[in-house]
Amino acid sequence: MKSEVSLYVGEALGKYGFPSGHPFGPDRQDAFRKEAVKQGLEKRVRLCEPRAAAREEIERFHTDEYVDRVDHLSRLGHGSIDYGDTPAYPGVYDASANVVGAALEGLARVMSGECYRTFQPIGGLHHARPGAAAGFCVFNDCGVVIDTLRTQYGIKRVAYVDIDVHHGDGLYYPYEEDPDLIYADIHEDGNFLYPGTGHAFERGTGAAEGLKLNIPMQPGWGDQQFLHEWERVVEHLKRFKPEFIVFQCGADSLAGDPLAHLQYTPAAHAHAAQSLCELANEMAGGRIMGFGGGGYNRGNLAAAWCSVLDEFIRGSER
Repeated sequence: MKSEVSLYVGEALGKYGFPSGHPFGPDRQDAFRKEAVKQGLEKRVRLCEPRAAAREEIERFHTDEYVDRVDHLSRLGHGSIDYGDTPAYPGVYDASANVVGAALEGLARVMSGECYRTFQPIGGLHHARPGAAAGFCVFNDCGVVIDTLRTQYGIKRVAYVDIDVHHGDGLYYPYEEDPDLIYADIHEDGNFLYPGTGHAFERGTGAAEGLKLNIPMQPGWGDQQFLHEWERVVEHLKRFKPEFIVFQCGADSLAGDPLAHLQYTPAAHAHAAQSLCELANEMAGGRIMGFGGGGYNRGNLAAAWCSVLDEFIRGSER
């Protein structure tokens, strides 16, 4: 029997989180789950455990040398994986491999027809590049999913949609020249916020020019501006007709996040999720995966992610 929505949670995924008061702490999954239980959402999905991704799966997106580095620092148990934002801790390799493995398990369920869509709250690590960590992101699970769709399932035209407050540079630049990766990213203007990229003029290069859409938002902008700009995302996807949608729905764009300055409410995330489910049904056989991404106010991330999950469930029931 097909389960409409699969939710990937569990102790192994909760271990992806940095210690000593780091903003991306290991308590984020629990904050989401408590709210999901309170709203009755966990009873309406199939709960799924992750598995660890094999090294060769991780290397569909990442370089061999970089994977070696993460493995070494994980065994060492200290140091920095990037320039200081992403510290090593004992077992960080295994925790990161479980994030990727959960994404690949979810992808396999969607592609086999076992479910219509999945939600991966601990995922969407969109700053990791093929050869480097960045911004709390060790392995880029979305990048692995995109490359797996191409190499294992023969799906070429994939849409990556990102509403995290930070620009998804780890996806934009590796695919900047790729004419089959349809990219749409709404984020706080890089002139004010990490990583300082994602300018409106960055529209892809070469054969991919015009296939990438970056929409910088000014500090203080909220739902009204988001809903206005969101229509550009919808038109972008309709124009290029993806076969699969990857949705990174970081909650750090909500008002009150300690690391950013946008003023969304969970209604923005709900609207985006509802819209993308409709587009997935229209163009991509219903196939969409949601990834939690950032979010450092625990109440915000719980509310935003639950709004996305609720719309995924409702969309599968329509």
